[in-house]
Amino acid sequence: MLYNDKELAALLSEVKTIAIIGAVDKPTRPVDGVAREMMSMGFEIIPVHPARNDVWGLKTYKSVDQITEQVDIVDLFRNGKFCPDHAREVLKMDPLPKFFWMQEGVFSPEAREILKDSGIMVIENRCLKVELKRLGVSR
Repeated sequence: MLYNDKELAALLSEVKTIAIIGAVDKPTRPVDGVAREMMSMGFEIIPVHPARNDVWGLKTYKSVDQITEQVDIVDLFRNGKFCPDHAREVLKMDPLPKFFWMQEGVFSPEAREILKDSGIMVIENRCLKVELKRLGVSR
């Protein structure tokens, strides 16, 4: 899906909750710095990791389809080969998120195809934190 900065900024300005798949609170990992900064920007972060119960002092879910609250963005810090399975999990969420966001360096044509008729905006190869800051979006 193509978009311009004005449209993207408007959509992102409605975002409150971000589920992060691949959440780990290790200072050497990019996900740690990105998540902490998005928290400081006022976003509610929901960590998702299959083997962790607590990341950033927050309740951590095994998969996104276990989250019971509204999620606006599912942000993936995973290799692209795992994204199709995560796209299928996202389709089980109720309600569906507005975005399926694959971080910088992550692409998945298969995930994009799985989500193409869902109404979920698929973003690839872009850092969510960078885009929020660039577009001046915070809570």
